[in-house]
Amino acid sequence: MYKNYIFDLYGTLVDINTNEWKLSLWKNMSMMYSLGGAEYSPRKLKKAYADCLKEEIKNLPDDKYSTNPEPEITNIFRRLYTDKGVECSREIAEYTGRVFRALTIKYIKLYDGVKEFFGEIRSNGGKIFLLSNAQRIFTEPEIRMLGIYDDFDDIIISSDIGCAKPDIMFYEYILKKHNLKKNESIMIGNDYITDIKGSHDAGLDSLYLHTNLSPEIKGELLAKYKIMSGSLAEAKKALFGI
Repeated sequence: MYKNYIFDLYGTLVDINTNEWKLSLWKNMSMMYSLGGAEYSPRKLKKAYADCLKEEIKNLPDDKYSTNPEPEITNIFRRLYTDKGVECSREIAEYTGRVFRALTIKYIKLYDGVKEFFGEIRSNGGKIFLLSNAQRIFTEPEIRMLGIYDDFDDIIISSDIGCAKPDIMFYEYILKKHNLKKNESIMIGNDYITDIKGSHDAGLDSLYLHTNLSPEIKGELLAKYKIMSGSLAEAKKALFGI
């Protein structure tokens, strides 16, 4: 039995549907920026956002990542103001980012069985960690809203570290931070590359959940446990026998 359970978030614990490229989003965001003194048309704002994202990735220091860089998106929302000569505090940039995120979400909810799975882990003395390719300004409010923020022993988000799964450095970060032994730890996720191959390359066992958000499997599935139904109840049974 494992002592440390490292979870992916979106597509594993949380079912979410977003669209960052719909026209209505960029119309609303261009109005928000323009009302704040940074005038953009929807088309120009969309292009500026994409250009800033590329530049932020390019400008990450080499020692922050090895293969999969992850910028902090707050910097992008701030730049979209400052590039137009408008001063922008971090608080305003974060607020703008959260408005952006809210406008992209069609729905967000926990998958069935999350709390029961966590409860079984706790009853067996296990620790629960989150290792997510995500932006903290989006993810932290969402998991607070969904009522699982306090269930984790630690929350590691790629935008804080500057790299993302399947980068081995991201896995090594959580192992080193909490002095986790590899043979006592398991990664649980829905992506056969970022969650499963990444953890395999880092020397960890894994459990694969095939959910509605899982990408098509086009190579070897390296998970020790494979739950092709995506059921967390089946995953719990596979790990704990109940």
